[in-house]
Amino acid sequence: MSTENTINLNTDEWEAFLADLYERDDRLERREPGASYSPEEDVDPYVLSGHAEALRSAEVDGDVWGTLADIEEEAGDEEDAWAKIVAFYLDRGCVLVRVTDADEPEEWLLEAGLARRLGLPVGAEQR
Repeated sequence: MSTENTINLNTDEWEAFLADLYERDDRLERREPGASYSPEEDVDPYVLSGHAEALRSAEVDGDVWGTLADIEEEAGDEEDAWAKIVAFYLDRGCVLVRVTDADEPEEWLLEAGLARRLGLPVGAEQR
């Protein structure tokens, strides 16, 4: 899998990323220092899943097989299915956000513009 469009975060960075977001009127945004936010605007993995193109997570069911069917592909096992999903979305300009030290796979496919707007390093900014 290409690392060109992959953003690697550790668990602390992932949790800080989520804590830095809020959702208002079905739109994700980064919090601004000094501003106040309602607890209903907090973002957790479930809220983020509504904005992801696809995901594989221990906390949220990303429905790998349903996503595979949506892109009209077939696979023999879940690993192969996920690899086809990742390739499909990376070919369409998305980025893969991977939590590197999670106990179970924690991988999210986000549209590059959304990832950039939310403060993730995309393209040349990636580490």
